[in-house]
Order: sequence, then C-alpha cells, then structure tokens
Amino acid sequence: MALRLLRGRASPGRAAAPTFGTPFDLNLVGLRTLIAKEVWRFLKVPAQTVVAPLVNALLFLVIFAFALGRAGRTVGELPYLAFLAPGLVMMSVIQNAFANTSSSLVIAKIQGNIVDYLMPPLSPGELLFGLVAGGVVRGFVVAAAVGVVLPFFVTFGSVDPLLALLYLLLASVGTATAGVLAGLWADKFDQLAFVTNFVIVPLSFLSGTFYSVAALPPALHLVALFDPFFHMIDGFRYALTGHADGAIWIGVPVLVLVDLGLWLLALHLLRIGWRLKS
Repeated sequence: MALRLLRGRASPGRAAAPTFGTPFDLNLVGLRTLIAKEVWRFLKVPAQTVVAPLVNALLFLVIFAFALGRAGRTVGELPYLAFLAPGLVMMSVIQNAFANTSSSLVIAKIQGNIVDYLMPPLSPGELLFGLVAGGVVRGFVVAAAVGVVLPFFVTFGSVDPLLALLYLLLASVGTATAGVLAGLWADKFDQLAFVTNFVIVPLSFLSGTFYSVAALPPALHLVALFDPFFHMIDGFRYALTGHADGAIWIGVPVLVLVDLGLWLLALHLLRIGWRLKS
C-alpha cells in the first residue's frame, strides 16, 4: 500500500515510466536525477540557502541572550539559552525545507520551464518524492550548519540522538510537502510570500520556539497544542535537552498523520495536474 502511495498512477497522456529491472518498477535513474537537481539547485547558492539561516539563528541567539539570558533566566530547570537553541535549529529546518520545494516550483512556473517536471517519465509519486527529498536534504544541511555552530555559544547535551533525527526527518518531510502544495498554488512570488509570511512564519514563531507554551493562557495553550510546528520543536527540544512542554508520545503520531495527509493531498494534485497544466 505504501509503495502505491509513493508511485501513484501515471497521468493521462504521459508516457509510462520505463522499467529498470527493480522489483517495484521505479524509475530510479530519473528519481536520482531529480533529487540531484533539487539538491544542486540550493548548493549552488550556499550564502543564501545555508549561511543566511545560520546567521539568522545566531542573531536570534545573541538578541535573546542579551534580552533574557543574562539574568540567569531558566525554563523549568533548563537555562534559557539551552531551551532556545533547539528551537532555533528546528525553526531553520522548517523554513528552509518549505522554501526549497515551494521556490523550485514557482521559479519553474515563472521561467516557463515547468514542463521540465511534467515531461520526464516520472510518475506523480516519483516526482513528489524527488521534490520532497531535495527539501529534506536542505533541511538537514541547515540543521547541521546551525547545530555545529550553536554549541560554541550555548551548552546543551543530547539525550536521544535517534529521536532528534526522527523529529528532524518528520519536520522536514512535512514542511517540504507543504512547500510543494504552496508551489502548486502560487503562480508568482507575491503569492508564495503570502503563504510564507502569514502561515509558515506565524506558526513557527507561535509554537514555543522562544518561550514555553506552558506560560500561555489556557485558550492559547490549547491552540498551540494543535500547531504541528509546536510538536516538531517540542519533540526535538526534548531529544536534545530532556525538557518538553507537551506529551512526547503524542508528537510523533501527530506528525506522522500530518505528513501523510499533506503527502496524499500533494500526490492527488500532482496526478490531476492542478495549476500545472493548461
């Protein structure tokens, strides 16, 4: 069943994907080529795609260190900067995984080469997998860059590295898939900026990145619990520090369901060519 969801059905009028002798008849050559294209696209401009998120995270850390960290403030028993650092890493992952897939589709529409995604013998599932994989790689590259530098400024130990990797994977897959949906909908950068500024940024800022949601009024605390970004950040913070504002055993199932729902929606829209075919 999972493999059927990945592959999808061939679009009407499109050539069927060639057989490469694999048990599941996947176009592995085309899939590898698409993933390499998406990864190389952001690696060609590292100052914009890797260094800029790192600088932003450091600026946030410095600002909040002077504003709140110097007074010895703690969240629970955790120093404030140790509480803040995992949230900055995850926020960088969320924004960059989303930006990679959404900008890829919008740029192709604006430049008039969206046909480069539609003509190759890739099924909708393979196309979606390749796009999302590029966003996941960018998310992990940014996480590595920020995660390597932040320990020079703040100390936080790793409680569960495998759980941290799981949350990074679930977060980057979900936001990269959301980026595909935004890229399908948007025809120009103004529309994409609307989604980024009014959906992605508010959800990431209101998800407990800079503060504990336990301090929120009951109504806002309940809203935060329905924010998938909260579960991404809270679970990742727990994996690195042992501190959590929510129930960790809920976070993983919630993110799996969110990712699956976004994946199925994006797969359906790619199958019918929504806003891609005239």
